[in-house]
Amino acid sequence: MSGKPEIYRRWFDFEKDVHRKVLSSLAAVPPDKWAAPEFKKAVDLMAHILGTRWFWLERIGETSERPLKMFTKDFPFADLSARLSETDTAWDGYLGRLREEELPRAVVWGRAEGPRFSNTVEDLLTQLFGHSAYHRGQIALLLRQLGCEPPETEFLFWSRTPAGGSPPAFL
Repeated sequence: MSGKPEIYRRWFDFEKDVHRKVLSSLAAVPPDKWAAPEFKKAVDLMAHILGTRWFWLERIGETSERPLKMFTKDFPFADLSARLSETDTAWDGYLGRLREEELPRAVVWGRAEGPRFSNTVEDLLTQLFGHSAYHRGQIALLLRQLGCEPPETEFLFWSRTPAGGSPPAFL
């Protein structure tokens, strides 16, 4: 791997994979539990992850569209897969064009009527990955509360390779 853009592209490949696993875990929840507050909150958190990604694409200057709000309530589970695909496609395009010179560029953001802030593109990309991990942990807890098993979404589990033999049976 050479250069920081490749690191962000790899992180995003990881996130695309684990977000699909989260979606599959949500789909595995028995339909009779879909009305439960835990399931609805888990779906809303996944929609929040996607809405936040659109927010930052807009702030970075990559799009003028924001098809998802940052905060939703009662987001339709049936819409998550298509929205995840749209979001992944938009981010693949941006990260595919991302060059190292872009990373230190300042992005000014904030509410129109509130304080304004400035962060680099690199700061924002780093925040996105931490933000998603935080909410995936919340979704995992909600799935457990529903009696379901969440997927493994840790980076090291995704990126590991066996070293000279078979992995331990518990992994």
